[in-house]
Formats: sequence, C-alpha cells, structure tokens
Amino acid sequence: MHASILRIVSIILGLGSLTQAANWPMWRGSNGDGTTSESGLPEKWSQTENVAWRVELPDRGNSTPVIWGEKLFVTQAVEKAGRRLLLCFDRRTGRQLWEAGTTYKEPELTHSTNPYCAASPATNGSQIVVFFASAGVFCYDLDGKELWKRTDLGRQHHIWGNGTSPVIAGDRVFLNFGPGPKTTLYAFDLKTGKTLWQHDEPGGDSGESGNKNWLGSWADPLFRRIGDRYELILSYPGRVAAFDPLKGGELWTCEGLNKLVYNSPLLTPDNVVVAFGGYGGMGVAVKAGGSGDVTGKRLWHLPKVSQRIGSGVIHEGHHYILSDGGLAECRDLKTGELVYSERLKGPGPTGQNWSSLVLSADGKCYAANQGGDCFVFKASPKFELLSTNTLGEKIIGSIAVSDGQLFIRGYKNLWCIGK
Repeated sequence: MHASILRIVSIILGLGSLTQAANWPMWRGSNGDGTTSESGLPEKWSQTENVAWRVELPDRGNSTPVIWGEKLFVTQAVEKAGRRLLLCFDRRTGRQLWEAGTTYKEPELTHSTNPYCAASPATNGSQIVVFFASAGVFCYDLDGKELWKRTDLGRQHHIWGNGTSPVIAGDRVFLNFGPGPKTTLYAFDLKTGKTLWQHDEPGGDSGESGNKNWLGSWADPLFRRIGDRYELILSYPGRVAAFDPLKGGELWTCEGLNKLVYNSPLLTPDNVVVAFGGYGGMGVAVKAGGSGDVTGKRLWHLPKVSQRIGSGVIHEGHHYILSDGGLAECRDLKTGELVYSERLKGPGPTGQNWSSLVLSADGKCYAANQGGDCFVFKASPKFELLSTNTLGEKIIGSIAVSDGQLFIRGYKNLWCIGK
C-alpha cells in the first residue's frame, strides 16, 4: 500500500512543475510555497487598467482563489444566511458556473476581521476539498457534486477563528485542524474522506478567559521529499516539526518559535526549514531529514522578529516577506540577519497586511495589503519597488497566478488582472 502511495505522490510532485504554469491548485500554488514557474506577469494595473474582468461577490471574505484549467474556485460565507459555500467561476470570463456548500447556524467563535470560510480550497483537477471549520470538510467534483464530507470532526473554537487550508498530496488530504482546545493534524483519504492517521497536539485556550495566554497555529503543513523519505512539515506553538505523511508519527521536532504562529514553514533548495512565529515572533532555521529533538542542531534562532501573519517566499539565499505592518523584509538565510526593511506605501487607507507573497520565475515579489494596494518588488537583497497598484477595496487573501494572469479576491469583488 505504501509503495503505491509513494508512486502516486512522486507522479504528482513530478507533474507540479508542468501544471503550475496553468493551475494554482492550493492556497500557495502547486509547490505550497508561493512560487510559480511563470514569468512576465502583469506589473501595472488599476481598477480600470489591465483588468480582464471583475465580478461582485455576495459577501466579504479572506480566502484565496484556486484555479484548475478553465475553472476558478473560491470559498464564500454568506453570513446572515449561515451559508458556507464553494463558488465556481469560468476563469476566462468571470461568469459563475455553480455553487455548493452547506448551512451552519450554530454559534462559532471568530474575530470580526476573520469572516467564516477563511480557508482556501485545494484541488487536484478531479476533486476539490474545502474546510468549513465547525461545519466540516467537504469534497466535490469539478462540477459541484458532493463526493464525501466529514462533519464529525468537532468544533473549531478560538476567538480569532480559523484559516488553515487543506493540502493535497497524491491520494491524501492533510489538514491542520485548529487552533483552540482541539488541535489535530489529519491525513484523510482523498477518495473517501476516511481518516488514515491523526496527530493530536495539546491545543490551548480558546482565548475567552481574558488571561492573554494566547497560543495557536494557523499554519498549513508543507509536503516535501527529503532524501529517501517524505516529510510533512508544520509550525506549532513553540516549535516546528515534521511528520511521516504515510504512516503518521513525528519524525523530528525543533524548538524556537513563540506561542502564536500565523504563517507556514518554508524549505530552501538545500533542505533547510525556515519557520517564523507571529505576534512577539521568533524565527528558526534547521536542516530537515533529522530524527527526534534536533533543537541543538539549529542553524540560527531569532528571539524577536516583526509581527507577520502572511507567509513569505525564498529566492537565491534570501527570505522575503511583507509583515503585518506593511514592511517588505529581506533576510539572509545563512545567518537570519535582516538585510532590509522597507515600508510599502500606497494610496489606500491602511498598509496593514495579512496576505502572503507570491514569487514569479523572473524574481519578482507580488504583495497585496488591506488598503487594497498591490505591490511588485524585486526579490533582491537590494530593495527595488517596481510598481504600486490599487484596487480600492480591502484585501486579506493572497494573489493567485494562472496562465499569465493574476486573480485577486477583495472584500467586494473578484478580480482577474492581465489580458
């Protein structure tokens, strides 16, 4: 059985470099790290310039669209009606093709800035999986037919809500269910939804007590092949760890993060894991492929970094991120030292940022902030801002890339940028 899974996963990973130019199948793309093999992407646009289409959405939302072939998918809550939906659009025209979902009206904690359906979908071109928090995990085909659902996982319970997205690798779906008292890493069978294994973390307080002993992970797991094995790498409060994606079980753990983790881990080409915490954040770099507690083998540890909610990208020995405060940061991956920190300013009402960076194949970083401003800057240790573009509405989700175009979900509209 495991040999069969390995072959399937190898095929999927091998196809990643071929499919990612046309498809953006998960929150952070085919590779799960915000990179695309596409180059020559649009650099300048506005609410009217270089816009292929724009469609109005029924309600606000924080998730990122995903694309496969001629279809675009985005999760959407209709808050007053208690609806949690997956919407499907024609990616060429923006015409809505179908919607699927469920109604869930039971009380569920979240923050006013984090509407329901914050998790982004994930697809492999045949199935599409969505996480509707307490309402469950649902799997559909690309025509909107429900294939399976898991409504038995329990409540999502935290004052800031949830935002973790499913990750598909081969014939499996991985999900970090949390944060809150129930914090579980699941491996589901993609075909049936059956739980293949799960790892239960201690979890933490929901945040309602008012003692400010907040902790939790909003990170997504990163699936990678390391040498002759596969690792599922995930950042938790206080540590980053790797699990066996086939059998379950922890492979290694490295201490060095703080109690709040909002962004997802990354892996360098030479298999170094780079992980950062959020509020009061710390940073750590450690070689993947280890066994047991590898804290003593850390390459570097940063006791304090700026607040970051969105995830960064790695390019030619440097880490780039747009912090919560709107600072574009570059760090040297050999030492962890900060190379630059530059504030990105636009005409929007705020520079605060929760979205994640996207890196093009020609070395350009794409970022969006909550003020509706979008920036393009070079992935270079010498800062160079290439353009500032505004869409005039709040943006929490990240930019998706497909076939030379950018797809941006705002609080009012879904945008397709580029001809």
